[in-house]
Amino acid sequence: MALYLKAAEILEKAEQKKGAVKTLVYESKFQNIKQLFALVCETQKYSSVLQEIINSTKLLKETKLRIHLAKVLVYDLLIGHGVKCGGAWKTMMLKHRSRLNAALARIKIKRKVSRNQDLLPASFQQTQDDVIPRYVRVNTLKTTLEDVIDYLKREGFSYQGTASGLEDLDRLSGKTFLCDLHLQDLLVFSAKTVFHDHFLYKAGHIILQDKASCLPAFLLNPQVGSHVIDACAAPGNKTSHLAAIMKNKGKLFAFDLDAKRLSTMSTLLLRAGVTCHQLANQDFLKVDPQSSEYKEVKYILLDPSCSGSGMVCLRDEVSEPQDEGRLQALATFQQRCLNHALQFPQVQRVVYSTCSIHSQENEEVVSACLQQNPAFRLVYLLPNWLERGHEPFTECLRASTAKTRTHGFFVAMLERRPPQTDKENLVITTLASGGEEKQDTHQSGPSDEEQENMETENEQPTNPESKKKRRRNRKKHKQQES
Repeated sequence: MALYLKAAEILEKAEQKKGAVKTLVYESKFQNIKQLFALVCETQKYSSVLQEIINSTKLLKETKLRIHLAKVLVYDLLIGHGVKCGGAWKTMMLKHRSRLNAALARIKIKRKVSRNQDLLPASFQQTQDDVIPRYVRVNTLKTTLEDVIDYLKREGFSYQGTASGLEDLDRLSGKTFLCDLHLQDLLVFSAKTVFHDHFLYKAGHIILQDKASCLPAFLLNPQVGSHVIDACAAPGNKTSHLAAIMKNKGKLFAFDLDAKRLSTMSTLLLRAGVTCHQLANQDFLKVDPQSSEYKEVKYILLDPSCSGSGMVCLRDEVSEPQDEGRLQALATFQQRCLNHALQFPQVQRVVYSTCSIHSQENEEVVSACLQQNPAFRLVYLLPNWLERGHEPFTECLRASTAKTRTHGFFVAMLERRPPQTDKENLVITTLASGGEEKQDTHQSGPSDEEQENMETENEQPTNPESKKKRRRNRKKHKQQES
């Protein structure tokens, strides 16, 4: 019974973006970690099929089970190795087994397949051979890259230098590891490498974080001692990354609406040695940009709630056509958050990121905000990055298992345009109104120095006395005009 309760809890947290499945499983302290991890992962793989079975049999109405608990129980009953608990749950599931089996059989007939694995969504089947390596970010608040590499080498790991391309990542096996091509404090190991019980992880010297998730803080790159906002901060890996870049100096305001997530985040930041942060259980949309508390904020990282469609472990959830209403609601919320971030009077850079593959949550949100905030523009990120934003937003980055060996991700950076001169403002106003660029009639004539340069360019060189005489004549002429 404990196995199913814990699996249902982790399944729900993972779908709510409260952490990676493997991290949630290991932090659960469950007695049989491997059994729990396998059950959660397999239930996720078949999630859409299980949902269809549960809906068609009206299982929730008849059993009063919650959806995530029902999924893990139905998975083990129909696809796994049978319900392992005893008592009322097993009796209840056995009572409905014939109807559930019939529903599974109907789905197979409808899809013209004979094996359970053939029910997996096509997108999952196409990418199941694409393995994401294990990424480990060195926490420079507590240690150095060199010390971590030396420690691991003493444990029998083999350091292979810095990666030069994806093929180097694909060749990783056993205890070999590399430095990442783009992020110098990121180490890359084979996918099966486990660090959840390792001393370096428990001591906060390393952070288990996917490469794509490291990009937002890396690209924002706030100056040491600056004031920064992490708008939707939990579970906290990006916050600790920002603090490391800031060298724990300055102020790091971190907001999240979920009190439980914020509590977990506080523990994570304590373990990581973060001291420059100020946590607030608050809705970022209700934070006043004009407050004197945030008058020096120049950098904002915004990673709002999204569909999670880029997460590999949830890929079966998003392979089917998405609920357009839900996507639109998310995009509206994301657009409100990004617009709000751009209202802080001194902000210079805002990084917007999601773990979504949908344009509605990515390029379309950025496009709408740029139209409403002409004082900002996109920054072209990492020119040598393989996967770009959809046209015409190629300044942005996308990430995927196939092209970057990461989870699916999107990153854009908006920066405030430099102040414009009066002439530039005139040109922009004229062009915006459909006219041609014209000389500003209110603009004063060239200065004495500019006039002299113009004359010098058009005349033969003269002696210094002639130049002085011309200056005196111009000065006298201006005095007469006034």
